[in-house]
Amino acid sequence: MQLYLPIADLPVNVFLVLAMGAAVGFVSGMFGIGGGFLMTPLLIFIGITPAVAVASVASHIAASSFSGALSYWRRRAIDPALASVLLCGGVTGTTLGVWAFTQLRALGQLDLMIALSYVVLLTTVGSLMFSEGLRALMRTRRGALPPRRTHNWIHGLPLKMRFKRSKIYLSVIPVVVVGIVIAFIGAIMGIGGGFIMVPIMIYLLRVPTSTVIGTSMVLTLVTMLFATMLHAVTNHLVDAVLALILMVGGVTGAQFGARAGQKIRGEQLRLLLGLLILSVGVRFAIELVIQPSDLFTIRELGVSG
Repeated sequence: MQLYLPIADLPVNVFLVLAMGAAVGFVSGMFGIGGGFLMTPLLIFIGITPAVAVASVASHIAASSFSGALSYWRRRAIDPALASVLLCGGVTGTTLGVWAFTQLRALGQLDLMIALSYVVLLTTVGSLMFSEGLRALMRTRRGALPPRRTHNWIHGLPLKMRFKRSKIYLSVIPVVVVGIVIAFIGAIMGIGGGFIMVPIMIYLLRVPTSTVIGTSMVLTLVTMLFATMLHAVTNHLVDAVLALILMVGGVTGAQFGARAGQKIRGEQLRLLLGLLILSVGVRFAIELVIQPSDLFTIRELGVSG
């Protein structure tokens, strides 16, 4: 069944988009991430312009993050103080990201920049996560203990604050910087950034796993909701029809993904997630090499319109 998308300006198969939403929702529920890094490329691959894909997926991520954040809040697995400091940087980063998005679109370089950003970011992060997950899996099979975590130079920075729920004493400077960077990337690329933020907070800031996922979801929820509003008001690129279909599929798939994720060990999840992220990055790289003209055609249409 074909349905016309008013903002994307093309007809799509409703069942295909629903299936995509369900598949990404399944992945989101399994790995505890927003799924924007997968949904945005999938939309681009079926012909939706990168600008519309990024703006529309932001609302989908916000909706899925709301249910996740609510669940973690009920389990007291969110650090309110840490979330507040992250949001101080997150709001700034989102504003800067949407401004950069608008400027790149005006210059006619937005679609190419989004594609290149996906190639660089996903291949890098995917490779690191895959290798780390593989090492963790090998350690588990050998019965070796994980390497001991030690404090680094970040923990010597000034302006320290005690985050009681997470039981850490940490400078607010790196926390604000993380919020700015993750929100900036999310506003431009249409990703929640959880797959980047969670490892940074665990391995660099030493935030306990018990609170890091729920706290990161709060940042994703607020920044993606803010990004959706800014994109709608500034660029008029949010396709509400597309976002609604994705939400329906995503909510359904997430329920099954969460159940599946509970049956897989942590190191296996990291290995699979790293492989998935790396695969999307490689697919984007292949698209740029084989059919680069498609991106430039979309860019020219966006400028002339």
